[in-house]
Amino acid sequence: MPGGRSGLFLSRLAAVMLAGLLLLAPTRADDTEVDLALVLAIDCSFSVDSSEFRQQMEGLGQALMRPDVKAAIRAGAHQRIAITAYQWSDADTQALILPWVVISGDADADEVGRTLAAMPRKLAEGGTSISAALMFGDALFATAPRAPRQVIDISSDGRNNVGPPVNAVRDRLVAEGIAINAVTIMNEWPTLDTYFERQVVGGEGHFVIPARDYVSYAEAIHKKLLREITGPGVS
Repeated sequence: MPGGRSGLFLSRLAAVMLAGLLLLAPTRADDTEVDLALVLAIDCSFSVDSSEFRQQMEGLGQALMRPDVKAAIRAGAHQRIAITAYQWSDADTQALILPWVVISGDADADEVGRTLAAMPRKLAEGGTSISAALMFGDALFATAPRAPRQVIDISSDGRNNVGPPVNAVRDRLVAEGIAINAVTIMNEWPTLDTYFERQVVGGEGHFVIPARDYVSYAEAIHKKLLREITGPGVS
């Protein structure tokens, strides 16, 4: 990418991330410590149609309401986690849909789950900038409650095709102590899980869970949330 375009991209991305942080600031939990600060990144690129988007949001919301996920939250040292969520597509296109919220009981999990399951699409379709999505997610940790583990949970059905090289962004985030995990929806790229293993995920206990298609997404995101909440080393 030529220097001029790169500078413009970074300036636009910085403005988007700053807007996200301003939205988050009023809801930051003062000195709250949680077991996990989890960033949920939902793919809204060209390859995700309206039905597939709905399956993502409903699958994610329903997973948070499942009894074993609630039990995993209760089993933590602090018995609470923090979650934020955003939709993403192009290099300068991300939309915060859930500011940081602390889940400290079953009722909280149900409320957040219902909110995400019913969430409408906030973005027009665009390219697949996994790198910019990760950078946006990284910025959200500036206002997260204190946590011993910081994780970005990204779902996608495609490869990075716009923005900076994704492996370079991944390496920077991992150096900050952030773990990146993924659900790969395999309906278009049969080897997408291998691509994510090599280029996208990283950090302590990182993993990729493949979903055959969007119908399989709900079970895949449930398994991923359970592993993330419980911690590294869980299969």
